[in-house]
Amino acid sequence: MKTGNISVQTENIFPIIKKFLYSEHEIFLRELVSNATDACTKLKTLAARGENTGDIDNLRIDVVIDTENKTLSIRDTGLGMSADEVEKYINQIAFSGAKEFVSKYEGTEGAGIIGNFGLGFYSAFMVAQKVELSTKSYTGAPAVKWTCDGSPEYTLEEIEKTERGTEVKLFLNPEDEQYLDKERIRELLDKFCKFLPVPIFLEDEQINSTEPAWVKKPNELSDEDYKNFYRELYPMSFEEPLFHIHLNVDYPFNLTGILYFPRMENRMEIQRNKIKLYSNRVFVSESVEGIVPEFLTLLHGVMDSPDIPLNVSRSYLQGDPNVKKISNHITKKVADKLADMCKNNRADLESKWNDIKLFINFGLVTDEKFAERTKDFFLLRSATSDAYFTLPEYMEKIGTEQKNKDGKLIVLYTNDAVAQHAYITGAREQGYDVVLLDTPLDAHVISKLEALYPETRFTRVDSDALDKIIDKGEARPEILTEVQKTQLKPVFEKVAGDTSYQFEFAALSEKDAPVLITENEFMRRMQEMQAVGGGGFMGAFPGSYKVLLNSNHPLFIRLSLETDAAKQESVARHVFQLGLLNKNLLKGEALTEFVKRSLEML
Repeated sequence: MKTGNISVQTENIFPIIKKFLYSEHEIFLRELVSNATDACTKLKTLAARGENTGDIDNLRIDVVIDTENKTLSIRDTGLGMSADEVEKYINQIAFSGAKEFVSKYEGTEGAGIIGNFGLGFYSAFMVAQKVELSTKSYTGAPAVKWTCDGSPEYTLEEIEKTERGTEVKLFLNPEDEQYLDKERIRELLDKFCKFLPVPIFLEDEQINSTEPAWVKKPNELSDEDYKNFYRELYPMSFEEPLFHIHLNVDYPFNLTGILYFPRMENRMEIQRNKIKLYSNRVFVSESVEGIVPEFLTLLHGVMDSPDIPLNVSRSYLQGDPNVKKISNHITKKVADKLADMCKNNRADLESKWNDIKLFINFGLVTDEKFAERTKDFFLLRSATSDAYFTLPEYMEKIGTEQKNKDGKLIVLYTNDAVAQHAYITGAREQGYDVVLLDTPLDAHVISKLEALYPETRFTRVDSDALDKIIDKGEARPEILTEVQKTQLKPVFEKVAGDTSYQFEFAALSEKDAPVLITENEFMRRMQEMQAVGGGGFMGAFPGSYKVLLNSNHPLFIRLSLETDAAKQESVARHVFQLGLLNKNLLKGEALTEFVKRSLEML
């Protein structure tokens, strides 16, 4: 038996390992199972090169719990180690055997190695007071056992071991005996090791899938295969994804994975951070922020890349050249998928639009490269006909009717087709079209679209009189005289009793309502933008309404001739409250009183 001191490159390495190597102690299981996987993967690579003539049909990893002796063991049937290799790879901390192997066999198919963490094996000491490593090399060298109690001292001795491979036995610390719980270990294996390429058993039950969908080629998978994999990733989800994108890149960076579009509607925060990040099938994180643009965090699925640096800050990730390439590639793939659907399967895109428009809006607002591509697939849905149009299609549709005197194209929109029904009806009667924009991000989206299309202005259909929204420079004649308007305006201001309402007469059509209540487009949009972030200080101003009194409506002629002041006020109040009702602003006691008065009139 040999004793010695572990060669370390940092003073007091074990306290550092125990406390600071990883933020979560449970990572030890990921590291040890990853090492076992490497040992099996290396053996397959050697066999493919003709350098190993042994049996590789029984490659497996077993995780064994011994509650009586308070030990947790990870066993593999991989290539094992000789005494010299133990000295080299175990006793010299921070020397990565995996890195040396990759360097030697670079380019060999099947040589994918997980363990490039260097200190991965020593993560065992975060939970163990003693570690025994028993190993027998595929070369036939004598089996050896390495033992260390967490100090720099170790023992290395020859042992009898008939089977090839390695067993790492952890004698757990009293405070870490939670790892003797089978369900706890199953949970961790399912989290970190669910898709490793070597079968992993816990008490003879295989807990991993060695051929996950993302490592296969797209032409090997059916739509049902993709759906089944989604259910495997999210077993508690009761909704199927809308569609998917299969990632498979090997140059100039390595990236595989499957991204799914979930049904989003308007539940943005609920959907975020559902992409699982892997490195060579080892689970790393459920947060890909800093690796993909923020809007892509709304997608679900899996990304696997050995080219993404692990355990580093978000700011570092954003500056990493490989991460930037990966980010740009995924953005392009998503835009290409949507553009292809719009061009070749338009009906399918339209049927899914309501479920994905929030995602597209988020991308349009936050990512310049994605925004530039939206003309290829961004759809506007008409609130007057329910038809869908791309941006170029819609601009062509309204190009004649909805241009103002300055040549600007005016897109009328509604964010609530029910509440603003009267305004939409009025627009339709004048030959105008109205689109539906009803996500929380639409105020930002509108501003972005106006920047992308400078000759276009978006205006909500209830923001002003239509003749003013789409001002064609044609003055409409007015029936009321200036004297009559001067007499009537104070009457309406009195019955309103609220200075937030600004009254003015407008020469509308006699078919229009006698009172039309509008909101300033700019101020209201600023408030909406601030509600979801952005919009500046103007978003803090309280809401204000303009009350347009239709100077061409016959009712105002009659009202101007009324000599009974009390009756004049009563009619003015009722007409004003009709306008409030039309705008969903009549509530509480005022609504009750209005209904009562209306019944009395009947």
